[in-house]
Amino acid sequence: MMSSHGMPSLPPVRPLDRTLESALRARIDGKAKPPGSLGRIEDLAIRLGLIWYPSEPRAGASMLLVFAGDHGLTQEGVSQYPSEVTAAMVRTFLGGRATANAFAAAAGVDIRVVDMGVAADLPDHPGLIGAKVRRGTGNAAREPAMSPDEASAALMRGCDLAVEAIRGGADCIAIGEMGIGNTASAALLLHRLAPAALDLCIGLGAGQDDTGLARKRAALERAAARSDATAPFEVLCEFGGLEIAGMVGAVIGAASERRPVIVDGFISSAAALVAIRLCPAARDYCIFAHRSSERGHGILLDALDATPLFDLALRLGEGTGAVLAVPLVRAAARLLSDVATLDDVLSGKI
Repeated sequence: MMSSHGMPSLPPVRPLDRTLESALRARIDGKAKPPGSLGRIEDLAIRLGLIWYPSEPRAGASMLLVFAGDHGLTQEGVSQYPSEVTAAMVRTFLGGRATANAFAAAAGVDIRVVDMGVAADLPDHPGLIGAKVRRGTGNAAREPAMSPDEASAALMRGCDLAVEAIRGGADCIAIGEMGIGNTASAALLLHRLAPAALDLCIGLGAGQDDTGLARKRAALERAAARSDATAPFEVLCEFGGLEIAGMVGAVIGAASERRPVIVDGFISSAAALVAIRLCPAARDYCIFAHRSSERGHGILLDALDATPLFDLALRLGEGTGAVLAVPLVRAAARLLSDVATLDDVLSGKI
């Protein structure tokens, strides 16, 4: 369903009950280990306990959704790579040979690729979900990237996919993306929704040289001057990507099902920023995997008061960092469910 403004009718998301936090902290402090000795893994376990309450948290079955889409902004030279690389990389995912495939296999994570807006026809494949709204976005330097109906369709499809995955047995969702030019789109979203000075939001992306970075900066300045949008859905329509809109929906969908969503790097975090501005309660369900080396990601994390789990200087995307975080999430869940209490150890019950 959509409102009269093209804005989708989002599913309700319940905020976490923070009054349960002290009881969960006491429960973890009572485990067979010194209090606080597992540092931020204990904080993660508490968050998972709040998300899953009253059930015990699980993270055994995890799914990475890689949303793919092309960007009209590539016409302005914002990337070192042509937009055709998006479709080529999707075929690489489907062939099982991308970095995300290797990392997902290492971490025991299922992976599905979602064609939300690739500017090419893709072959049928069991690992591909066809959800194409249009063949790439408009050129945001000259026109809105998407109409409200298009942005809404992509957002709601992403929401539905996360809900379907969870109802099909996934304990948590990880989100990633593939889309040449999407660091440019993410920079514009961050600029308007943090908000932050545009220049601080613009980074090297997939590897711009100085000339390319200057060209990217000029294109984004033209895009920002074209529209003064600040409302989150309007900003998504003006500057977003179809794959970003899909991730926005996946965040809200996972949150509506009371399940964690593991957010990858800069572009996935930009989608989470949009989702949280649209639906503030979704913030409780977002686990930020890592601090990307892409310029602007630190500003974005600060805007959401988010502390990621690790910093390995990653900047690939594809959901690679989110997949690497899954074992940490599994371990935190098992801290609550599997570890004996100190009382049981001392009483000889173990």
